[in-house]
Order: sequence, then C-alpha cells, then structure tokens
Amino acid sequence: MSPIYTALAVLVTFIWGVNFTFIAWGLESFPPLMLTALRFFFTAVPLVLFLKPPKFNRTLFIYAIGTFVMQYAFVFTAMHLGSSPGLTALLLQIQIFITVLLAYFILGEAVSRMQIVGMLVGVLGLSVIALNLGGDMPLAGFICILIAAIGWSFGNIASKQVSKQASEKASEQTALKAMQQATRVSVATSSTGKNKASALSALALVVWGGLIACVILTISSLTFETDAWQLATFTEASLKSWLSLGFIVYISTLIGFGLWAHLLSQNTASKVMPFALLVPIFGMVTSVLLTGEVVTWWKMLAMMLILSGLLLANVKMKIKKSC
Repeated sequence: MSPIYTALAVLVTFIWGVNFTFIAWGLESFPPLMLTALRFFFTAVPLVLFLKPPKFNRTLFIYAIGTFVMQYAFVFTAMHLGSSPGLTALLLQIQIFITVLLAYFILGEAVSRMQIVGMLVGVLGLSVIALNLGGDMPLAGFICILIAAIGWSFGNIASKQVSKQASEKASEQTALKAMQQATRVSVATSSTGKNKASALSALALVVWGGLIACVILTISSLTFETDAWQLATFTEASLKSWLSLGFIVYISTLIGFGLWAHLLSQNTASKVMPFALLVPIFGMVTSVLLTGEVVTWWKMLAMMLILSGLLLANVKMKIKKSC
C-alpha cells in the first residue's frame, strides 16, 4: 500500500483500540443493546438527511447486519458479561483471518504464502487466550466475541463490494470527462473527483448502514432490555458515559469505519486486514493505562505473537515487491 494508505490504516486501528475503553465506560450507564442502538442512531442522524444513500440491496444489508449489528451487539454484550477491554480487542481480531479467507473464496483475491504464515502466527497468539478462559474472559464472553468476529468478517466483504461498485462508477464518469477535455488539468481533476466520490460513498455506507442497524438494535433492546427504557436511564447516566458515547459515534464509527471502508475499496483485503492486528495492541495498552487492567504473562505472550504475525504479513509484501 502507499504511505498515505498505510498511515490511515494505523490511525484507524489506534482509534479502534482506544474505543474498547470508551465502550467499557459507556456500559457503566447503559445496557449493551441500548448502547449499541444509541451508537448507530447518532451515527445516522442527522447525516442521513444529507448523504445520498447507496443502492439498497442484499450487500448493503449484509454489511449493516454483519459489521454493525452482529459485531457490536455481541462485543458490547461480551464486555457487559465481564470481558476486559484489552482481551476483547485481542480476541476480536480473529476476524482478520476470516476476512482474508472469505476474500479468497468469494472475491478471488490472492494470498501469498508469507501472508498465510503471518496469519498462522497471529492465530497462535489468539489461541493462547482461548487456553486461559475465566476471569477477564468468561466463556460466554468468548463465544459472543467469536460471533462478533464472524459478523465483522462478512461485513468487511460486503463493504468492499459496495464501495468498489461506487468507486468504479465514479471512475467511469471521471474517465469520460477526462477524455472529453483531453488535457492534463482535467485528468488531475478527474483523479481528485474519483477519490472524493470514493470517500463520500464510504461515509454514506457507514451512515445508511448505521440507520438499518439502529432499527434492528432498537427493536432488540426494547424486547430484551425493556426495563432499561425509562427516562431515569438517560437522566442518571454519567457524563463519562455520554462523552464515551460521543467518541464511539463520531470518532470510532463515522471516522473509523468511513476510512476503513475507503481503504478496502482502494486496496485488496489481504493488504488492509493485517493492520487490524494493531487494534489489540492499542486496546491493551489503553486498558492498562486507563482502566487498570492487569497484564499477565499469557496476555503478553498473546500480544507478542499477534504483533509478530502483523510484522510477517507486512514484511513479506515488501520482499515480494523488491524481487
């Protein structure tokens, strides 16, 4: 990937790593399904009034249900059940490997041998967590996070398909304009227009997908968390929980997922997804510093293996280019 895409990928993973601590603070005042529903309500409103919706088809609904409903409903529930922010961030990254495999079988994207080695090392780190269930990671939380990872993986594939379709349409329009103008200036302008269109389509995907998720999650919360839907829940919520909700909505969701969808539309999934291995590193460090999560030897081992997998997955790409 280009330096700018690499920098954006690192920025998004930092935001998502820090986000797990803000989720824990938000759950201090709101039950998990309600907090998730509020997240996507504020994600969609009022931007849904200003952004042209993507084509409403099966792919969009898979993206919304997988990335937003399944991932966050189960992640928030896992943390509500006792999963620590740092370990949740670590275990959720199983989605990286599922996504790359889905991209291989569904989209036909190539995966090199060294990428496979890097992913296997990362999986080894995740397996260390599975061997130390209890305490910071209860069994119920473990299962919830695995379900969340599967949902996010399908959402990643759907995101790439929707964004790529929008990007190709914008590319065709700008290419036609460039041919008509037949000047260097018009070509540069066309390239800029294509990038802007891609970025806007990525943001629209997040906003409209969030609206779909909000409806589903609100109905789910009203069904399973009926007692929480009273005025006191909102008036008695702490300022820390409200500010955490703001970070989750505007920084993690709108900026984070908007950039991530844009990255997936401009690069192959096998190049983008390995960067998500940084999320648990940022997540664990933040949790230790801000929530006092205890770092044990096996947590450190898991992080070292996961980081090694990320390094292998990226070094191999550079070696391949230099040959």
